[in-house]
Amino acid sequence: MSATTADVIIIGAGAIGSAAAYNLTKKGLSVIVLERSGYIGNGGSSRNGGGVRQSGRDPRELPLAMYGVKNLWPSLSEELGMDVEYYQRGNLRLGKTEEHLRILRGLTQNANECGLDVRMIDAAEAREICPYLSGEVIGASWCPTDGHANPMLVTLAFYRAARRNGARFITGCEVTAIQKSRGRARRVVSSTGEIFEADSVVLVAGYDSNAVLASLGFFVPMSPLLMEVLVTEEMPPMFYQMLGTAMADFYGHQSSHGSFVFGGSSGYEAYNRNNGTPVSSSITAPSMCRAVLGYFPALSEAKIVRTWAGWIDECADHVPVIGLTDEVPGFVFGCAFSGHGFGISPVAGMLLAELAAGETTTLDVSAFAYDRFKAKI
Repeated sequence: MSATTADVIIIGAGAIGSAAAYNLTKKGLSVIVLERSGYIGNGGSSRNGGGVRQSGRDPRELPLAMYGVKNLWPSLSEELGMDVEYYQRGNLRLGKTEEHLRILRGLTQNANECGLDVRMIDAAEAREICPYLSGEVIGASWCPTDGHANPMLVTLAFYRAARRNGARFITGCEVTAIQKSRGRARRVVSSTGEIFEADSVVLVAGYDSNAVLASLGFFVPMSPLLMEVLVTEEMPPMFYQMLGTAMADFYGHQSSHGSFVFGGSSGYEAYNRNNGTPVSSSITAPSMCRAVLGYFPALSEAKIVRTWAGWIDECADHVPVIGLTDEVPGFVFGCAFSGHGFGISPVAGMLLAELAAGETTTLDVSAFAYDRFKAKI
């Protein structure tokens, strides 16, 4: 094939796009990955807290998370030939009021009904798991099989493995349109006018997906939600569970080298209005720190060394759009992951590769179909 043709073209070089590329090359297919930014993983894949959680997910999304935790995450470092800093030390979702516990009980019941091992625990048991909790915590949900990993390393590992298998990544290539030929999505047009051709096209471009979808007459109801992450200085080993709260005040974990990584939002969306670049604000980090210290006063002296912000492509019903559409054969949706994408990135990449290759998917993806947004007659 020429430099601009492949079996599959993937638009977006984040963790999921790179995972899809890797899985497609394992099948012996040629792949071109086009990335608007000058860097891979420059969207949500390098701007999240790294949670690999099953608890707290929508029941439609939970089977994907459970499959990944059972079958893919434990061996991912070995398979990709690079340590992705995956920890499976469990997940505490904490509560300080009776209303918090009511929310956690509802999430726990939904997860139990889907077969997930998660249960409510009292304050004493929560402190046995994590002795650093404040006295304000009165209970929690506990999922022992949840964990976390390093998003940037995961993205890099999938990218390197895909490259070793022959995938071609082109950065600084903004896609403006997807065009049909003989009834199928076959041509991908860049802002410079260069045209790439393939038998299948996979769109995994986060919130920017809608700009490309417009060329096919599609629109996914999603909104940009700013999420900020802060990183502390290196601290002594304290706890390696994934942490969260009933009200989603924040989430986070301690990394391999000792820094704490916490993500959250103040509800204040600050960005450069000239180009839409997400930026940190002077409001969000202090808000997150107050929330964290309400649960972990032992971190009161920890110094923050950096913060960063990024857009979440939040779908109207909070689950992603994954799948094919009869209207445009050869086109594969992979967007609107609503801030939950990293934890299921190995699974999502596997499923997108199966869809692009014309195979029956390992897991049922009908709940994520684009057609769910169509008006019912």
